[in-house]
Parts: sequence; C-alpha cells; structure tokens
Amino acid sequence: MKTRKRYPSDLSDGEWRLLEPLLPSSKSGTRKGGRPAQARREIINGIRYILRTGAAWRLMPHDLPKWGTCYDLFRKWKKDGTWQKIHDKLRGDVREAAGRERQPSAAIIDSQSVKTTEKGGSMATTRGRK
Repeated sequence: MKTRKRYPSDLSDGEWRLLEPLLPSSKSGTRKGGRPAQARREIINGIRYILRTGAAWRLMPHDLPKWGTCYDLFRKWKKDGTWQKIHDKLRGDVREAAGRERQPSAAIIDSQSVKTTEKGGSMATTRGRK
C-alpha cells in the first residue's frame, strides 16, 4: 500500500486498535471482479474525512478510497446497526473509565430537542389580532 500524507481526521493507531474489532469482517478480501478490497482503515479515514469536513462525498480527495466505496459502506453499516453498536460499546467504555455504570440510568430532554405540534411554537403563545 502506498503511503499518503495524513489528514487531521485520520485514525490514530490507538483509535484503530479500538475500532477494528468492532467492524464487520471483509468478505475474503476481494469484491466482484476480483479487485482487492480497500483496507478498512482507509475506508474509515475516508468516512471520517467527509464527516469532519462536511464536504460532499464526491469531493473526497483522490488519495483516499473512492467516494462510492466509502459511501456504500457508511450506508450499509448504518442500516445494519454497526455504527450504533460501535457507539454503544465506546460510550460504555468511556462511562466505565469514569467510574460510572456502562448504561445511563436517566435521560434529559429539553424543549429545544422536542418537536412541537403544527399549531405549537409562537402561534400558540401569542394572542391573535382582531
């Protein structure tokens, strides 16, 4: 694999060691047509680049894997629950490291994060003019 200049969004070696076992295994190292599968770490680096910069998928730099490869896996892992599994595992690890229970016992919802009804909001709190 050729080396490339690192992006600030690239995984560190330590982050990769935590993340790698949580990812689904690649299917026998090849895809249709016999082309070798992209290294999963580079695919994650591509996904992180897009999420961190807010760029469009098609604007992914050419030294990262093809945007379509990264996008397809990002969507697949969203649909099959891989991202949620990763989030739950890492959240639990952080909570345990802080001396807390793995699972939170309460949640807080404020008014800014709850959708109002169609007639709610400022319409419901202001008097109508006659």
